Amino acid sequence: MLYIGVDLGTSAVKLLLMDGGGKIRNIVSKEYPLSFPHPGWSEQNPADWMRQTVEGIRELVQGFDAAQVAGIGCGGQMHGLVALDEHDNVLRPAILWNDGRTAEEVEYLNGVVGKQTLSRYTANIAFAGFTAPKLLWMKKHEPDLFAKISKIMLPKDYVNYMLTGVHCTDASDASGMLLFDVERRRWSREMLELCGLREEQMARVFESYEVVGTLKPEMAKALGLPETVKVCAGAGDNAAAAVGTGTVGEGACNISLGTSGTIFISSEKFGVDPNNALHAFAHADGSYHLMGCMLSAASCNKWWMDDIVGTVDYAAEQKPITDEKLGANHVFFLPYLMGERSPINDTDARGCFVGLTMDNTRADMTQAVLEGVAFGIRDCLEVARSLGVDVRRSRICGGGAKSPLWRKIIANVCGLTLERIESEEGPGYGGAILAAVACGEYASVADAAGKLVKVVGTVEPDPAIAARYDGQYRKFQKIYPALKDVFPALKDVFPALNG
Repeated sequence: MLYIGVDLGTSAVKLLLMDGGGKIRNIVSKEYPLSFPHPGWSEQNPADWMRQTVEGIRELVQGFDAAQVAGIGCGGQMHGLVALDEHDNVLRPAILWNDGRTAEEVEYLNGVVGKQTLSRYTANIAFAGFTAPKLLWMKKHEPDLFAKISKIMLPKDYVNYMLTGVHCTDASDASGMLLFDVERRRWSREMLELCGLREEQMARVFESYEVVGTLKPEMAKALGLPETVKVCAGAGDNAAAAVGTGTVGEGACNISLGTSGTIFISSEKFGVDPNNALHAFAHADGSYHLMGCMLSAASCNKWWMDDIVGTVDYAAEQKPITDEKLGANHVFFLPYLMGERSPINDTDARGCFVGLTMDNTRADMTQAVLEGVAFGIRDCLEVARSLGVDVRRSRICGGGAKSPLWRKIIANVCGLTLERIESEEGPGYGGAILAAVACGEYASVADAAGKLVKVVGTVEPDPAIAARYDGQYRKFQKIYPALKDVFPALKDVFPALNG
């Protein structure tokens, strides 16, 4: 049988066709626009997601026997607010994960309601990108539209609704709304009341690998697929990517170097960091995970190379950075180009180079950028270790992970053995695996991941380099606290980032 994986991203939907043995048979990508109606705002039209998904699936299955398609699984951008009226029409453009308009609402939730209260209700605190602050913003600034909300959905759940007619979500994606009781895997009645919502306005919660429905007749016709195709609940993009990299089971870890960066640690038991520096979310395999999310990761290197250095030859710029230079750089870089989420939760934080002298070279600054992201990942890893989580190995994926130098730096900064996998399709591959489980091709997510995800290379930390980086990391840890009170004073200098 064949399975379709959907990766509903911020700039494009990427679709893949996987056979029952895990082989990727075809890949199609379709872009859609991103809107910034005001400084710091970020919105999209859900109709664009649906149109490109339909066109993409039709293109994806061309040349294949459509009757062999058994299931569809979707991984998607998290936290976005899709508000539907009583006729299931979209009330306003979706407010996305990287939208920064909710500073006042976040301050109210964390400062007035209180972080401890939020953590007790949802296992998390408020962040600007989460869904609950967006709803409070809408309630205050668009009260007429807020009053018309009949259903609240997340981006990939809207796609699933359009495919099946079922208002659904999954536990992993719901975890990022600040409306979900993660430990009990149900909507938090306290948070719904606090936001002026009713439980009937929320979608039904499924596990990621559960079937939510089959294709509506008109949708099956539009896609050129049988009406019997099963659609599973799918997962938030990070949980779907974790499935796609085989990051399931106790203590399994994945580091993703995409536009943003994440460290994802799977756990069979529910646990919360007392300081809420890491997110505590449900996992797509039915368990839980801790996750640290950096807002800028590979995007830091892209900014440095494309906009500052002015080159697309990243490998050539990294070539002068040899082993003896690792852990011996006197230049440091704070990777907070868009503020930062984990572990500091500071929207005012900004990127900067520290330690420059007249003898520094461009290569020193390139190295500092790569190291700054690695140190940020270690910041998150250290929080997990402080909770007693023993992580010694990690999968690594994302565009930045294609750099051998960056993989070596991260392995030594974090003291981890890094494993590269055969397929780097992340959320899309994870979505297809979830669909295969939903259709009975595999007994469980762990069973499927264990059989389908293959390691093709490892990077071991070098004791001497790792020791040098331990010293460097201690220096890095001092920089942000020293500058923390300076950043708010710069807000007027960066109006585009502050709304």
